Amino acid sequence: MRAVVQRATRACVRVGGEVVGALGAPGLVVLVGVAPGDGPEQVEYVARKVAELRILRGERSAADADAPILVVSQFTLYGDVRKGRRPTWDAAAPGPVAEPLVDAVVAALRARGLHVETGVFGADMQVELVNDGPVTVLLESAAGVPGTSRRPGDSDETVSSWAPAGDHT
Repeated sequence: MRAVVQRATRACVRVGGEVVGALGAPGLVVLVGVAPGDGPEQVEYVARKVAELRILRGERSAADADAPILVVSQFTLYGDVRKGRRPTWDAAAPGPVAEPLVDAVVAALRARGLHVETGVFGADMQVELVNDGPVTVLLESAAGVPGTSRRPGDSDETVSSWAPAGDHT
């Protein structure tokens, strides 16, 4: 499972010109892609990381700041462009596999008490956001091999001296 997490001052997602999800305050926009073999371990890893990443201003997490989260499914995160000029999507899970796992990420975030808005799975969506910083982080949780959602050197600790540009609080 892959997730692109962006700190945003505002964001919304539209389907057919209608807003279907939006951040009501500064928070996170999370684009989620699912691979075949992903399951509950990957869901929990991504939800925990999204909730606890200290990338909001003041080195706070969404859980710390009670910040809203906008989750948008995005199979194109698994696009492969190594050959030719047209991406292939073979590494992305098919819709019937991916949709319940994206829903599970949303449910896991809500179970942590977070306010989560969403796009519409499989729809042609227009996503607008103002990336704050800019701060964008890629999360990747390997599937199929126990214990590979964490890589050697991964830690839950945050380097206390790190702060995105313009955030030296």
